[in-house]
Amino acid sequence: MEKIMVLVCIMSFTILGLSSAQEINHAAAVSLATAPAAAATPAAPAPSPASLNLSGILDKAGQFNTFLSLLKSTQVGMQLQSQLNNSQQGITIFAPSDAAFAALKPGALNSITDQDKIALLQYHALPSYYTFSQFQTVSNPVRTMASGNGGPFGVNVTAFGNSVNVSTGLVNTPVNSAVYSQSPVAVYQVDKVLLPEEIFGVKPPAAAPTPEPGAPVSSPAVSPSGASGSGASTSSACGSMAALAKGLYLVFLAAGALVLVISS
Repeated sequence: MEKIMVLVCIMSFTILGLSSAQEINHAAAVSLATAPAAAATPAAPAPSPASLNLSGILDKAGQFNTFLSLLKSTQVGMQLQSQLNNSQQGITIFAPSDAAFAALKPGALNSITDQDKIALLQYHALPSYYTFSQFQTVSNPVRTMASGNGGPFGVNVTAFGNSVNVSTGLVNTPVNSAVYSQSPVAVYQVDKVLLPEEIFGVKPPAAAPTPEPGAPVSSPAVSPSGASGSGASTSSACGSMAALAKGLYLVFLAAGALVLVISS
């Protein structure tokens, strides 16, 4: 009898143990099912325009020291940075290398005015962000920061496959791989300084001023050489008349002498 009671107790504890294990497994399954999924690691956000520094990008590249110096001395760098910070279109810069400036004719930059120097630097910036692929469909001439509102100072950009060229009418140079290209700013190296025709082209001769209506027309002044020539002509005529009169006088004298001889 005691053995039967012990066996019944063992069976009861076994059944209770199995039930508790099933409840624990069920609770764990429910907990896993209702637990929130682990959040995916978010992608790094693109840098905001305010956090981008054009001078820093050019300085980090290392081969644009002359360009950087000119941007600073003319304060055009501040204008380009303002375009980046305050515009929705972004900015694209064609940055001439130090070797490009060294290849200019001696005195080329010193021969232009400060205002033209500012326009020259603005000419190397487009007031929109362009990727290499967008150059394939761009409409020429492309407006630059020197163009103002629909003014001159445009560049022609042509693309053939993976090659991109930029031309000013005086200079044609390939656009090399991007120094930096992430919206809203792109910086491309060029191996020649982009010289606009508006500054370095042949200037047309200035037109003669148009006289105002009703203004008196002045007669041409007689030059001293002309007056001298006129006086010489008058003196020559007078000398000829005197010689003719003298000749006639001698003829009359000879005729009178002949008459006297015949009469005697």
